[in-house]
Amino acid sequence: MAKIKVLVVDDSAFMRKVITDIIDSDPELEVVGKARDGNDALGKIEKLKPDVVTLDVEMPGMDGLTALAEIMKSHPLPVVMLSSLTKKGAEQTLKALQLGAVDFVSKPSGGISLDIEKVKDDILTKIKIAAGTRKKLQNFNNITKNIAGCVAGKNINTLYDRKKIGAENRLKKLVLIGTSTGGPKALHQVIPKFPPLNEAAVLVVQHMPAGFTKSLAERLDSISQMRVKEAEHGEKVVPGCIYIAPGDYHLKVLRQEKNGTKELVIKLDKSPMRGGHRPSVDVMLESVADQYWSDIVCVIMTGMGHDGAAGLARIKEKGGIVIAEHPSTCIIYGMPKSAVETGNVDKIVPLPEICSEVVNLLSK
Repeated sequence: MAKIKVLVVDDSAFMRKVITDIIDSDPELEVVGKARDGNDALGKIEKLKPDVVTLDVEMPGMDGLTALAEIMKSHPLPVVMLSSLTKKGAEQTLKALQLGAVDFVSKPSGGISLDIEKVKDDILTKIKIAAGTRKKLQNFNNITKNIAGCVAGKNINTLYDRKKIGAENRLKKLVLIGTSTGGPKALHQVIPKFPPLNEAAVLVVQHMPAGFTKSLAERLDSISQMRVKEAEHGEKVVPGCIYIAPGDYHLKVLRQEKNGTKELVIKLDKSPMRGGHRPSVDVMLESVADQYWSDIVCVIMTGMGHDGAAGLARIKEKGGIVIAEHPSTCIIYGMPKSAVETGNVDKIVPLPEICSEVVNLLSK
């Protein structure tokens, strides 16, 4: 079986060497070249025809984001970003995922990480996953060129004086979204399309480490009609707001009653991982099924593995409707496939149509 060919791009000679050593230690992978910056990478992609590129975010000359945009334009390839855990690094990583990177690995100690071996398994696993997405990458980029249907040339926030959060309205409906690999870019195609919802709130679990989900929420909030925020422990779930589970915390809910009115409150905890994930989609779904009292629409989108599949039975018991993303638009058809195989999925919908399908179901 042919090895997966990898191009390593990093401005540090030390990092290029240790990343190369990690990759070459796996019999399924081989490094076919190394590049010191974006310009060098573009030339070597043309010459070496790698299957996957690992790309440092912060480099002098042509940086990682600029290089990524050029790669997606001229040589669409699966790219795994290597980034720092700083706020700036998180923001750049989210931009990279929006531009088309398949996934990312956080360097444990910044740009020059002497302890890069800590994330060895992550690097190897994500390169292999990325290699499997190559055939879908061009189609996915074509589908998602127009970010989320936003008004061309305008920041959607300028069209609304104030995002309406329905704190005074009763919560009557919940939308639950679960996603993993490919999810940040997919969320950028779904979340900003939501019109202001007067009776519904949205809870999102995106598999991401701590430090990245806040930047994801802020980026989505800047282009969305609804308020998007990282969920906080103890806050009330109100209509018109989208809550993203913080990295390394499970997102649960708790039903309370005040003056004879039911309310839903966010509960965050660090209970054991489920299937290797925290936050876990299954944990969110089961909690909502236990605590929520009204209409539910659940969406399972692109991602590796089967998180969310187990919790769907509970959602169906509560009368919820389940949507799975169509394989044609998934970067990774893992989580939606597992969901479909449970027999609990009501609709299979391509990414560009997910928001309109959800809004249609909420109006019934």
